[in-house]
Amino acid sequence: MSFTPGSSRWSDVWLATTARGLSSCGDFLAATALTLALQSAGAGGLAVSGLLLAATLPLVALAPLTGRLADRVDSRVLLVGTGLAQAAICVALAYARDPVLVVALVALLATGLAITQPVLAALVPAMVRAEDLPRAGALNQTAGTLGALAGPALAGLLVGQYGTRVPLLVDAVSYLALVLAALLIRTRRGGRATAAAGVAAAAAPVWRLRRDPLLLVMVGSVAAVVGAVGAINVIEVFFIRETLHSSTTVYGLVTGSWTLGIVLGAWLFARVARRLADDGALLGAGLVLLGGCCLAVLVSAAVPSAWILVPIWLLGGVANGGNNVFGNLLLARRVPDAARGRAFAVFGAAVQGGGMAGYLVGGLLLEVAEPRPLVAGCGVVGLLVVAALAWPVRRAVRAERAAVAPAPAAAPVAGMSG
Repeated sequence: MSFTPGSSRWSDVWLATTARGLSSCGDFLAATALTLALQSAGAGGLAVSGLLLAATLPLVALAPLTGRLADRVDSRVLLVGTGLAQAAICVALAYARDPVLVVALVALLATGLAITQPVLAALVPAMVRAEDLPRAGALNQTAGTLGALAGPALAGLLVGQYGTRVPLLVDAVSYLALVLAALLIRTRRGGRATAAAGVAAAAAPVWRLRRDPLLLVMVGSVAAVVGAVGAINVIEVFFIRETLHSSTTVYGLVTGSWTLGIVLGAWLFARVARRLADDGALLGAGLVLLGGCCLAVLVSAAVPSAWILVPIWLLGGVANGGNNVFGNLLLARRVPDAARGRAFAVFGAAVQGGGMAGYLVGGLLLEVAEPRPLVAGCGVVGLLVVAALAWPVRRAVRAERAAVAPAPAAAPVAGMSG
């Protein structure tokens, strides 16, 4: 599937992962700062869900366009241009006061993310050999999740001390780090970098997700579960701050515990993934891990203190990180290099679309119910969805194994044996 020939370019992997970590920290720093600002100003669940929808809608609506951009336009050009634009948007956000303008700027910031996500995701497999992909994927995910871990915690500290302006200016600097990394990375995709590969693959069938039942079920499963439990992203700030009576700092630390679990899960399950040559086994294991995420959400509804959430969400994050490793590895193994940008964009759009449904439902439910029973409901619905997905996953795995099984040797015809 067109991994890099020869030795892996680990220097490029480290540059890409460092840039992703810094920009991820900035993303979560800004999102958490704005969410806390809304909650502290007395805004309700609909306002928080509206902000999250603005940060998510471009990733879903623009996926067909941004995926093709990632495959056809030089990756360096895309990363540099988008990073500079996002830095400028963050500066504007730091000084914006009108709520409509803030939402519009958040949507523009997410538009840039819709471009850079598939570009970086498709670049990593081109940097390494196939056998090094689980490790490189774990590094990439670790950087992103460490940034996401630091972002909420840093936002909780900075918002309490300085308000929202300082966190947003820090976010602008993080995007400049992405620009610098893009200029230093030697591996490139799109434009002239993949012109030869595109000519060679011209005779091959155009990649379509629906033509790969295993990937189709994997993408659908993750999106369905994220949709089922996605309301927790809106509910959690009210659950932790109001029901459990915690400070903004505690909120940042507690939400960061799930992210820390993702880092641990990425490295733990990267070792497992290297031993699983069977794609069907990766799909089945991913569904089990999704169930673990939902179980963690359900158990968290019973806690009397926000601090008890830390070990529960840490375990949920471990399952989340393992599922991420398995899903990204399946995409990299099964999608041709020339279509990987589009594949990762489609996958991201499906997951973000599920998250959008959760944001909307969470905002509406908070108008009529208390946070604690809603957290429990998210966990229960998620587990029910996982149980319902068991049958289509099993069918896809059986079909995959039947398709790759070697044909039995033909029996000799009577009267024709030697």
